[in-house]
Amino acid sequence: MTVSLWTLARGQAGVIDGYDDALDEAYRIRLMELGFHPGEQVSCLQAPALGAPRVYRVANTTFSLDDDVARHLRVRVVTDE
Repeated sequence: MTVSLWTLARGQAGVIDGYDDALDEAYRIRLMELGFHPGEQVSCLQAPALGAPRVYRVANTTFSLDDDVARHLRVRVVTDE
């Protein structure tokens, strides 16, 4: 099951499945330039309250994304089982 990147809680990780169709192509290209490729693992480092941008790690780099962008990335949650 895939969920939005925005739904990852602090400390959770997921594997990027892709993007939804509502995300503008320019954003999709820029995110892939930054390392948000399908198949990459991404983890949520910080999830502040009140809708503030969240901090994610992908490809050993840290990025801050807000809800308007992160909700368009689809991820499969990684479990420690």
